[in-house]
Amino acid sequence: MNKKITFSYSDSSDDEEDDDNDEASEEENQSEKPTKEGVNGGSNVEENADASKKDDQVHEAAKQSNNIETSVDKLIEAEIKELGDKSKRRFFKLDSGCNGVVLIQMRKRDGDPSPTEIVQHMMESASATKKHMSRFLLRVLPIEVSCYASDEEITKAIKPLIEQYFPANSETPAKFAVQYDARANSGIERMKIIDAVAKSVPEPHKVDLKNPEKTIIVQVVKTVCLIGVVEKYKELAKYNLRQLTSPQT
Repeated sequence: MNKKITFSYSDSSDDEEDDDNDEASEEENQSEKPTKEGVNGGSNVEENADASKKDDQVHEAAKQSNNIETSVDKLIEAEIKELGDKSKRRFFKLDSGCNGVVLIQMRKRDGDPSPTEIVQHMMESASATKKHMSRFLLRVLPIEVSCYASDEEITKAIKPLIEQYFPANSETPAKFAVQYDARANSGIERMKIIDAVAKSVPEPHKVDLKNPEKTIIVQVVKTVCLIGVVEKYKELAKYNLRQLTSPQT
């Protein structure tokens, strides 16, 4: 469509310049094409690099998840083996021989909380959250000393417990009370046991039945006497879980 018209008075130099301009423009167009292709090629390389990085991250995440799963599986297997090994069990169920009474023996390790600390934490958490932790538990009491149910044996067995909770050289004397209960044993005298326990506590500690700071729990089950010391016994509804978790308290 574009025809070149030459006039008779035109110089040959103009034709040469036009030809040179046309050739130069063609060279520029040709030089622009590879640069565009080069730019497009660079973007493709960058996209491929990003994709490879994402793939590597996915593979690493998968490896980490697999490692976590295997470690959890190993922990579960080790725990199952430990539960199957009776020598490594921490809690044992003992037959009390009395309906409605369940005894759990605890194997204490270095650094573990005592039965009193465990039960105290249970009662305080139940009182704070108002959530009952079991359908069948009514009362949980800690036991730290057990012996034959007689005043003489109780006086001997309770000595280390008294030294721990009621030291004779204490600068802050504690007010205490004795809580006694007997099951499947009607031949033992209640006041005789209570007096034996109370007399074992040295001065300056005193008996206070209304507002005791510490309560000595004495539970007689058949011919066995179980003894423990608790705090806030009355404040925590005598360690009755149903009363603690009821909305009225």
